[in-house]
Amino acid sequence: MIRRREFITLLGGAAAWPLAARAQQGDRVRRIGVLTTGDENDSFAKTQVSAFTQALADLGWTDGRNVRMDLRWGASGADINRIRTLAQELVGLQPDIIMINGTPTGAVAVQRETRTIPIVFASLGDPVASGIVARLDRPGGNITGFATYEAPLGGKWLELLSEIVPGLKRATVMFNPDSSPTWTYMLPALETATR
Repeated sequence: MIRRREFITLLGGAAAWPLAARAQQGDRVRRIGVLTTGDENDSFAKTQVSAFTQALADLGWTDGRNVRMDLRWGASGADINRIRTLAQELVGLQPDIIMINGTPTGAVAVQRETRTIPIVFASLGDPVASGIVARLDRPGGNITGFATYEAPLGGKWLELLSEIVPGLKRATVMFNPDSSPTWTYMLPALETATR
């Protein structure tokens, strides 16, 4: 199982790949738009951004030297109008690539604004059920990325839980559909698995 730091490092590699492929085009500074639905005062969100920046630096892309990172904080992603505004700002800057981290709301907002700038998403639950990509193996269009989980995993979670707690008869899932919309897609899989 990949740990978060390794996952973010992999994301950094994925985001830098299109930049590295075009590095032969000259010495101009490349731009990366980053939309995270995290809060800039949250230590975990800061750690994720720091790990992403470090992964880029490890690949030779240093913010302020050969790459410019335009970072926008969505502050939990619950305010759809704020997310849309930030997506418009980032696309308006015409970056070479846009990285999305957080809820599907950010990916959908950026996807609505551009069909040409490459988009890489991370830490999204089921991008297929969210309508962000058609299929995981062939996402299509200008978007790709990493799913943190998908609906069929719900059954596996229940299976694991029943192994940990033999004789388990009831389990409860609590979530906020505004801040964790992926759970809306996970519930049918969980209900099917319980049968």
